[in-house]
Amino acid sequence: MVREKVAVSTRTLQWKCVESRVDSKRLYYGRFILSPLRKGQADTIGISMRRVLLGEIEGTCITRAKFDKIPHEYSTIVGIEESVHEILMNLKEIVLRSNLYGTCDASICVKGPGYVTSQDIILPPYVKIVDNTQHIASLTEPIDFCIGLQIERNRGYRIKSPNSFQDRSYPIDAVFMPVRNANHSIHSYGNGNEKQEILFLEIWTNGSLTPKEALHEASRNLIDLFIPFLHTEEEDFHLEDNQHKTTLPLFYFHEKLTKLRKKKKIALKYIFIDQLELPPRIYNCLKRSNIYTLFDLLNNTQEDLMKIEHFRIEDVKKILDILEKAFGN
Repeated sequence: MVREKVAVSTRTLQWKCVESRVDSKRLYYGRFILSPLRKGQADTIGISMRRVLLGEIEGTCITRAKFDKIPHEYSTIVGIEESVHEILMNLKEIVLRSNLYGTCDASICVKGPGYVTSQDIILPPYVKIVDNTQHIASLTEPIDFCIGLQIERNRGYRIKSPNSFQDRSYPIDAVFMPVRNANHSIHSYGNGNEKQEILFLEIWTNGSLTPKEALHEASRNLIDLFIPFLHTEEEDFHLEDNQHKTTLPLFYFHEKLTKLRKKKKIALKYIFIDQLELPPRIYNCLKRSNIYTLFDLLNNTQEDLMKIEHFRIEDVKKILDILEKAFGN
């Protein structure tokens, strides 16, 4: 546990972590302060941050499991203590950390007798297990225990539907939320018109993110939500005055793709756009358009990118500068 004395500054707005601890592999706690704030600001920030922390942060879960020759979810398997339903419930509890976009496959293949835990899951390199002691099944006989798994990164909570059973694969209720709980409280000090506030934020996570990482992610998400308002006047101007539209140069990203492939062998599918140090607004626009990797980006023409909502010609130039700096040598 780390504790620090709270020092109130009256000069500039500052934030600080005043307490941090790890209660277990799947329970992290952090307490943060932001001060000095004017009266009413602490509640505004605290409510917004709590909503984003609990509902907007992405997490990674096992969302489907496939068993061979199993007729239904409540079947029992000879040589295994748990039913299929109990195994699915154990898989639901596994906490994963990843930079995955979308879905990927994983598997378990173990020969009994013995215990099957989360460390027996064969994962792609960009997915990590937070607690490798999580129990999955108990094998009482020398049988082969093999399961195919689907892993997904998303947000919120997803309840399996009755129509989602297919090809002997079974959906799993997914809790994508890495933040288990978040609270805020306010301390006021000063008198009359000089009254100021300190905002205290408490964050509990499941270990896939630290509370500090969750706080940073929530802050970025809030900023992204407000960015479109910064460009409303500029966009309204272009809508009203069509005769001053910018003519796009005839440059296509396919040319850049060809040059990159000639210069060096780059695994484009495994270079994600968040590794390119793009400005937050550009990154957010691309992500909303399902552009996650450098391969996705370079397979779009400049005209395709300009069709993205809130995307501008300056953004295309910025991306080209970043690509040239990163891969131009």
